[in-house]
Amino acid sequence: MIRLGCLIFSACLLPLAAKELVPVPSGLSDYALDVAPETSKLLLKKGDLLAICGDSITEQRRYSVLMETYIAACLPELQIRCRQYGWSGEKADGFLGRMKSDVLRFKPDVATTCYGMNDFRYVAYQDDIAAEYRKNQESVVKMFKDAGCKVVLGSPGIIDSVPPWVKNSVVTQKELNLSLSRFRNIDVDIAGEEQVPFADVYTPMLLADYTAKTKISPDFKTSGNDGVHPDWAGHVVMAYAFLKGLGFDGNLGTITYDDSKGTATATGGHEVLSTTDGKITLRSNKLAFCPGPGPLDKFDSIQTGMELVAFDDDLNRFILQIPSPKAASYQVTWGDQTKSFSAAEMKSGINLPKEFDANPMVGPFNKIEEAVARKQAYETRQIKDLAHGPEGSADIDETFDLSEKARAPLADQVAKAFRPLEHTITIVAGS
Repeated sequence: MIRLGCLIFSACLLPLAAKELVPVPSGLSDYALDVAPETSKLLLKKGDLLAICGDSITEQRRYSVLMETYIAACLPELQIRCRQYGWSGEKADGFLGRMKSDVLRFKPDVATTCYGMNDFRYVAYQDDIAAEYRKNQESVVKMFKDAGCKVVLGSPGIIDSVPPWVKNSVVTQKELNLSLSRFRNIDVDIAGEEQVPFADVYTPMLLADYTAKTKISPDFKTSGNDGVHPDWAGHVVMAYAFLKGLGFDGNLGTITYDDSKGTATATGGHEVLSTTDGKITLRSNKLAFCPGPGPLDKFDSIQTGMELVAFDDDLNRFILQIPSPKAASYQVTWGDQTKSFSAAEMKSGINLPKEFDANPMVGPFNKIEEAVARKQAYETRQIKDLAHGPEGSADIDETFDLSEKARAPLADQVAKAFRPLEHTITIVAGS
């Protein structure tokens, strides 16, 4: 597999001094991005309800599906419940108006928000528009806090072209992105003032877009064909930002093989059932994030998105290692794929899902994703068509009671989609 290589700037994730700016490539030198601290520990506890809130980009049900699938597949022991609340065209003030009815009635423990794309009104930065956004974002945060819900304040992302609905023929794509960067910095300020976690959607999207346009094609659109609504690659970047904002550390387990004794041990929810002549049979009680093979140069590809950020390195580490290798090289087989690794690579550990895209976890992972997608599709209908339709106007409480009965089996299907997986990894020493 050809790797694109990521423009990763670790300083983007470090809690540096407030006046220090995030370093960006020289081609992005006009963007002054205030530093935001990273989330140092996981915010979610076993059994928590996570509310994923936002505008039409959230209603696309892509980054939200990727987030929920990651949580259900990679950390099933947490038994996290999720609900998606995307609403097309929404601004922070619109969300404020429906928070109590749509979201807080379910008593979420943690919520993520993603607003700003509509709030900045697709114009060059204006102080009065920014002030309104700040006021509304502060109100959203305070309402969640007053309800006892932890909130991860997400920034807006970027645009890839002036969208077709913008009638101002003078404004440029760069002016709009610079305006969005300042709205992102407003969210950094609010997160600091209110002492809530922050999900930096803007910076990884900006860097991913720069990487893609440099290494793949100048026409690559991280934010999708219309310049605003990402396809799968951009949504992977968004999911990455929110999962980091929630505090996931990406450690999904380690398999350690003793080359001298021919034995193996496993951690992180994986059990070694047997080891014979380098063939390790495992029962995995969690999956890695394994969507399967796909192109690495298309903006409608999940795999491309995983390449544009350090998704595997930061969030998807399922490691195989030989601490004291006896041979100079090894062949490792997982599923239908076999690859060769040096002794040094095996000693430091190889990240299995990063190296083997067509592995035994792909099928089970995709079944979970399909169940999540069905549930989230109904959640859009439940909120937009029913609760805010004629039924909800007649009796909002009864509408939610009835629609919850329809949603319940879909949520059950997500929970039941995960099953422990038995699979084998074979290690053969080379000369």
